[in-house]
Amino acid sequence: MPLSLEQQNAYRARYAQMRPGWRPATAVYEALIRERLAPGMRVLDLGCGRGGALEQLGPAVARPLGLDPDHRSLAEHRLPDLPRAVALADALPLPAASVDLALASWVLEHLPDPARVFAEIARVLRPGGAFIALAPGALSPAALLNRALRPLQGWLVPRLYGRAQADAFPVVYRANTRRRVEALARGAGLVLDTFRASEDPTYFAFHPLIFRLNAALARRAPRALAEHFVVVCVKPER
Repeated sequence: MPLSLEQQNAYRARYAQMRPGWRPATAVYEALIRERLAPGMRVLDLGCGRGGALEQLGPAVARPLGLDPDHRSLAEHRLPDLPRAVALADALPLPAASVDLALASWVLEHLPDPARVFAEIARVLRPGGAFIALAPGALSPAALLNRALRPLQGWLVPRLYGRAQADAFPVVYRANTRRRVEALARGAGLVLDTFRASEDPTYFAFHPLIFRLNAALARRAPRALAEHFVVVCVKPER
């Protein structure tokens, strides 16, 4: 039986009780966005899919915009009035210095040329603007297994996690370590302001015993092996 998102979230709630102060990376991501968010800001969600951060933030964002290369996902977006368009992250159809916040969740791992994407994000950000991203860590056990089983990804993901095969996009992990993000930011003229790694012992929790073992290991693993990270990169004021 697939490990559903609902089951994973239930295990995350249990882990938060076991480890006070821990929050899933999605909660860290939303909190960091809200810290930077101010009235009237234009907020761009790269790879917005069918919902994402803009759905969670709702009316807190006065001027939202969603971009995604997948037309079907945009057509099925859960905010029917959201301004959105089909676009690639390395060729953003926006003027320079036109965005206050750029967001990306579960996008960095898919980028074949992240340097071009970071350069485009830096171009469209206004001075003082920020890029906030949530992504899997390239050195986590889940990512390493994902790479090892890449030819079977389209077959395994629906069976293990109940996700549609059409949503199992290829991953390359070329922007998914702190060192790599810092280098990409520097090359684009951005400054790495925040990097928060977050372990997540739920990815192989197909049985409660496996979850307990994963939870015990996660608390002792080096931060470099964490399943997720959230990063904030800032465009300096001129």
